Amino acid sequence: QVQLAESGGGLVQPGESLRLSCAASGFTFDHYDMAWVRQRPGQEREGVACVTWNGNVDYVDSVKGRFTVSQDSARSTAYLVMNRLEPEDTAMYFCAARQGNAVYSGPNRLWPSTYTYWGQGSAVTVSS
Repeated sequence: QVQLAESGGGLVQPGESLRLSCAASGFTFDHYDMAWVRQRPGQEREGVACVTWNGNVDYVDSVKGRFTVSQDSARSTAYLVMNRLEPEDTAMYFCAARQGNAVYSGPNRLWPSTYTYWGQGSAVTVSS
């Protein structure tokens, strides 16, 4: 049974940092793409960052230079380090996974609809 469990969200002030973690189980971690997807109140889900099974990374433009996605295969865990957080980053952040496939080679890497498995989400609030 596939399980994705996020942790690390919380309330921070603008300019501060957070690290989200996603502990995965029930599948061969090295064969899967991992993504972070966020949903702001009243808006659709937005792919924020992903790391593919073969090590490629992608980011939505609004977080480039501030967020870093990574994974630790030994721990079957994906991470999202978020620096210089802004109020606009306030959202529920979900971890997602899909089986790795070379067809995901461009912007489609971040499309939420291409991901199969989802965690329950971790809330991030950026406010002064």
